[in-house]
Order: sequence, then structure tokens, then C-alpha cells
Amino acid sequence: MLLRMIEDMFADGLVTEVEPFPETDREFSKLLDILRPLDANALREKLVISGWLLEPYGPDKMRCQECMYFLVHRRWCDLPELNLPAKADWWCRLWRI
Repeated sequence: MLLRMIEDMFADGLVTEVEPFPETDREFSKLLDILRPLDANALREKLVISGWLLEPYGPDKMRCQECMYFLVHRRWCDLPELNLPAKADWWCRLWRI
């Protein structure tokens, strides 16, 4: 259900904040500080702030599949501030290895 909602939002033209990519722990933490107080149901806000995309990103084609928060068998982003379904070829700017 959530997976479909995410795909539908992008089909309807959702634009997210893919830049700036957090290069430091401090920048990463700032994004988490923005996401943390959001209601668990604030799906659109989570997607926008995290820079969620339904495709690999950048010249290296980064994707959820290689992110430390991605649970492969559940197809899930386990970052507590997001806690959302995700496909292996998707990406967000909270991507970490």
C-alpha cells in the first residue's frame, strides 16, 4: 500500500530535494533533525526532505540496494526517521554505505 502511494506521488509529479547531498556527519544529522519530529504518516514530507527518487542517482548510479539501511528481503528502508518501503533501484540523499 505505501509502496503504491510513493509511486503514485511521483507519477503525479512529486519533486524532492536531492541536493545538497550531506557530505559530513553534521550535514547528515541536520537532515535527521528535520525528519525526526515529523508524524509517521507525513509521507510526502519525508520523501521531499530525504530527496527520495525512484531511480539510481548520480554518476555512480547510487541506489538503495547498496545502502546500509536497506533491508533487501523486506524491500524496506530501515532508517528510523524514514521507515518506508523501498525498491532496490531507488535512492535518497540519506544513502550510506
